[in-house]
Amino acid sequence: MLPKIALAASLLWAAGCLGGPALAAAKPRVTLALLPNGTRLSALERVPGISPGLLSAGLGEVSPEQTYLDITQGNRVFDSLYDSDLPRLEPGGHRVGGWRSAVARAESAPAEIVPGLFAASLGAGESAAAPGLRVPALLAADRRGRLHRLPATCRRTSCRPTVSVVEADTGQLPALARGLRGEDLLIALERPPPAGHSQLALGIAGAGFDGNLTSESTRIDGYVISTDLGPTILERLGLPVPDEISGTAIHTEGSPDFGEVASLGKRLAEIPSRRASVVGLSLLAWTLATGLAAALRRGRTGLRLLALSVAYLPLLLLLGAALRPGGAVEGLLLALGGPALAALTLAALPGYRALAVACVLTTAPCAIDVIAGSPLTSLSLIGPNPGGGVRFYGIGNELEAILAPLILIGTGAALAGFAAGISRRGAAIAFLAVAVPLALVFAAGRFGADVGAAIVFPAGAAVSAAVISGRRSLALLALAVPFLALALLALIDLVSGGDAHLTRSVLNAGGFGDLADVAERRLRLSAISFGRAAASPVLWALLATIAVAVFQRRRICAWFEGSPALGAAFAGAVAATALGTLANDSGALLLEVGTAYLLAFGGFVWAEQAESSAQARIEAVENG
Repeated sequence: MLPKIALAASLLWAAGCLGGPALAAAKPRVTLALLPNGTRLSALERVPGISPGLLSAGLGEVSPEQTYLDITQGNRVFDSLYDSDLPRLEPGGHRVGGWRSAVARAESAPAEIVPGLFAASLGAGESAAAPGLRVPALLAADRRGRLHRLPATCRRTSCRPTVSVVEADTGQLPALARGLRGEDLLIALERPPPAGHSQLALGIAGAGFDGNLTSESTRIDGYVISTDLGPTILERLGLPVPDEISGTAIHTEGSPDFGEVASLGKRLAEIPSRRASVVGLSLLAWTLATGLAAALRRGRTGLRLLALSVAYLPLLLLLGAALRPGGAVEGLLLALGGPALAALTLAALPGYRALAVACVLTTAPCAIDVIAGSPLTSLSLIGPNPGGGVRFYGIGNELEAILAPLILIGTGAALAGFAAGISRRGAAIAFLAVAVPLALVFAAGRFGADVGAAIVFPAGAAVSAAVISGRRSLALLALAVPFLALALLALIDLVSGGDAHLTRSVLNAGGFGDLADVAERRLRLSAISFGRAAASPVLWALLATIAVAVFQRRRICAWFEGSPALGAAFAGAVAATALGTLANDSGALLLEVGTAYLLAFGGFVWAEQAESSAQARIEAVENG
């Protein structure tokens, strides 16, 4: 009974503060209403004037306490980057038990993490939590872990706190929304944690909110992140946003569409599990089919089909993101669509022309989609996986690892198949002319926002240019070109207002200490990725394959004797994969995906070389 009385009192307090002519011209008031866990987004549709959205609760799966802390500190990192587990936090009457331990833990992370920064930015006593509110009261804690509580009753002349944190249910939200005046805000948030890989339901009502929620953090219509809530409130109140806060203010796009936002949430929740089932099973099926073809003495054809199938993989997954079919249908789309496109390409084009066309037909739509704002790439099974809470637009690490060999080997295959008479100097220029612009497309903040692409693509192209030209001094381009590309990328980002990862974490860094934090964070995450991958036999099998390839490098190089452009492309792709492994925070992933594609394309080259050798022997016998 007492909790219900406290809940009713806090809601009456909020309604009294938000309503009435005496406060109509006063500074805005914000109510953070925590809804029961499991609240569906559709339940908010009955609230007048509310804008729907989904909220990423954290990086991966985190506890409710971590979600609330992320909101208060405006920044978040993976739990693995802290030196210890999150201590038990117990918000009492006016202080949070365990707060000092939480602050010490935050200081161990390679980032600017300041618990309680949000409440401190509001000013002393300007945020308060409802009486008896426990864990969600963390939202009102200041940097010392102190809490202010809402009074049980409210006289309008004494309603001073600017932000109130209360509990509510969806049936009580309409009254709160109708009580909004001027620039007041009502933010209704489902209590964490979300179920599985899903997101939290979110709704915001107030002047200026009249569509689906989004932010510059995600650039996805209907999706925002936990660290966006603080900047949204601070900007509404006309207060400065501290540099330590990495989130951006929430705004709206289009008209409110609860059905579309719910569909988005369903797709985001499906991506993690479907990646393994759809992509993994398709690759396994293609590999087994190639082995069967080899047993039937059709191994060369099988290798060609396998290489072209994996080349078309990102294209088919873009189609899946557009159609959003069920899991079984998307699995069939990839498993059967890849070999079907590969067979059609081989039937229409001979030799390396088929490989070149497959690479172009995949890379071009990816680039176009990224330039358009990556509406499909973000929801592709091979995209950045927004549901994981890390990256929300542009390409992710998996696609970066695929595009590097697609761009370089596709260029080499085009030179070998369509421009065999080109000079070595012309071929060198071609590698750079293709890779550098695509690096800017996939890396620029307004487009792909993947800084790794600005490093890996040009460096690989520089290695290819050095190999095809025979001038080893050009290999220095592999060191210089990425820096030039990064400088141009930074200029594009600043001029266009892209506000990408490069700008936020490097250009806007507060000094060498912040830059060191960025480097440390990436290195630690890369080490963690290898630690996790060490339990997988896939990594060890690929490492063994790499060792064999190094031992047999002369024999492998002989495959490319008849096509120097393709040999140069392969060398550049190897360099790009190696550099991506070293420079990326998911090093193991880059190594696995890049090596797998190099093996597939190497199999295509071997098949072509073996076919040419066999044809030459036949002609020799016939002419003998």
